[in-house]
Amino acid sequence: MFHRLMPKEVKYFELFNKHAELVQKGGESLFELTKALVQNNPTEISRNADNIDKFEHQADNITHEVLTKLHSSFITPFDRDEIHSLIGNLDDVLDIIQDVAEVVSLYDLQHAPEEIQKLGEITMHCCERINSVVRLLHSMDNAPAILRLCHEIAELETAADRAYREAMSHLFREEPDVREIIKLKQVYEVLEAVTDHCKDVAVNIESIVLENS
Repeated sequence: MFHRLMPKEVKYFELFNKHAELVQKGGESLFELTKALVQNNPTEISRNADNIDKFEHQADNITHEVLTKLHSSFITPFDRDEIHSLIGNLDDVLDIIQDVAEVVSLYDLQHAPEEIQKLGEITMHCCERINSVVRLLHSMDNAPAILRLCHEIAELETAADRAYREAMSHLFREEPDVREIIKLKQVYEVLEAVTDHCKDVAVNIESIVLENS
């Protein structure tokens, strides 16, 4: 019933979709950055860090546009607080992705064990699903598919937790250089936090669906 009555404020959904696409691109660039760290390829590390910065700045502009629109719109597709939380949580994902790139640059990290690539891959898949699920929000007819994708994001966040613990275990058992341990520990922690923020988006979207369908 709700979907027949819901105001057709298409612009909001267009902005959500654009932001979610940037989240996916940021996740892909982060994965490529982790690959470059494993391959000890500073050129690719720098190139992907620059891409992440670009996507994050573009996403900030979209966030600003959504919030500006939110304060001037009489009609919104769902509750204003839900819109505010959704765009904020999406923005947090790209912010923490950018934090990973910044920590890598700050510590001048040029190489990392293979475990970091596994974390990067899980993160990328999480970001891909964020993009997919946001694109379904325009219709509550998509509720079953939305909830399924949210569940997949939660499962990927759990997988990232396991990969993080395995990476930390390997780091403390195998790395003899204390300085490298400090650098990699910080990078692993920030990288694992990306999937935590992806899960926040999923929880937010689940709440929207359950409230409005």
